[in-house]
Amino acid sequence: MAPRHATAEYVFRIQDSIIGAQMMFVAFGALVLVPLLTGLNSNVALFTAGVGTLVFQVLTKGRVPIFLASSFAFIAPIIHGVQAYGIPGTMCGLMAAGLVYVLLSLCIKAFGVGFLQRLLPPVVVGPVIMVIGLVLAPVAVHMAMGRTGDGSAWLVPEKTAMIVAGVALLTTILTSLLGRGWFKLIPILIGVAAGYLTALILDAAGVSAAMQSTFDPGALKNLTGPALVSFQPLVQAPWLAVPPFVFPEWNAQAIFFIVPVAIAPAIEHFGDILAIGSVTGKDYLRNPGIHRTMMGDGLATSLASFLGGPPNTTYSEVTGAVTLTRAFNPAIMTWAALFAIALAFIGKVGALLQTIPVPVMGGIMLLLFGAITVVGLNTLVRAGEDLTEARNLTIVALILVCGIGGMVLSFGKFTLGGIGMAGILGVLLNLMLPNSRRVPDEAR
Repeated sequence: MAPRHATAEYVFRIQDSIIGAQMMFVAFGALVLVPLLTGLNSNVALFTAGVGTLVFQVLTKGRVPIFLASSFAFIAPIIHGVQAYGIPGTMCGLMAAGLVYVLLSLCIKAFGVGFLQRLLPPVVVGPVIMVIGLVLAPVAVHMAMGRTGDGSAWLVPEKTAMIVAGVALLTTILTSLLGRGWFKLIPILIGVAAGYLTALILDAAGVSAAMQSTFDPGALKNLTGPALVSFQPLVQAPWLAVPPFVFPEWNAQAIFFIVPVAIAPAIEHFGDILAIGSVTGKDYLRNPGIHRTMMGDGLATSLASFLGGPPNTTYSEVTGAVTLTRAFNPAIMTWAALFAIALAFIGKVGALLQTIPVPVMGGIMLLLFGAITVVGLNTLVRAGEDLTEARNLTIVALILVCGIGGMVLSFGKFTLGGIGMAGILGVLLNLMLPNSRRVPDEAR
């Protein structure tokens, strides 16, 4: 028998607050991982995830039990954008990406769901998702080995870094494979905790300092010190503080670079809504409608970017938690959003996250970015397309090579490259290349 919380109708009850806190806890690890990897603020990400979820609920009339938080699809463009345009300029591009969702939602309303499937078929979306994962591979390897993300400087001795990263990675994998109940839903959080604990143990045992004796003397000047974990930021941070919001500044180059990345998460959104619908037994494509859910996602993303947070997306981890608990009441996600907003004003939360050693994040990233690539590969496999067919082969090959290879096109002051260029190239090829399949005689 389903528990009394198993309702698909919005009913706001105080007793559901505990389940809401659990839902936020499930999303927490992935939610804060994106700002930690991209240089954005974790407290801002918590706030914008909570507010974005509330915006989504308003747009969807409180009918979909889903939580919105930091999108992994935008990690690579944010990392590049912060370096090239600064955080305010990057936020401009991310706001525009959210508006692309809104535009797609209007097109779906006008032309039907088939419009999105024709514009962005698996043969385009699959390789674009693969590019998102593969272009980040060097960053993951550098950080797991104790270097900065670009590999320009050593932060931690290599042997020490590999131990810490290995523990974080192995724990995450084992939790995903062997975890039961709630543990299976938070492998990233458990992996980070295991890596963090390992770093503390190594610091206490003085292993990191001992390993520095065999470290390249010429690189010692680039080390931050023998301690893997420094609690200085935590000590200095206040208990209560307003999140340090960052407002966007107009940057056309950032828009051209980031907007095409919205192609992949737009299709993922469609899959996430189908997934939560299969769990609850509701057809959300019709009620409230996929155009409403995508518009809610887009407005949540634009609002998050307006405040300096990462783009939002629907979280499959929370869908898994809904499946486990059979708690279908959408109001539970309201509680999760409220807890995320409240947590954003605790200054020491963000400070504690800043103390996580680089190798811990590197170990998690080795699995995460590979998993993103596999998602793209699975998109192609499930589509059942013949990838050796000339048209499909051309589209997939050019997206992968141009995206991973870093091809850049310049248009006066503007440049288009990387994931963005790969996405636009895929869409154009899909629209322009003739379908070479022969039409059956009886269909002529």
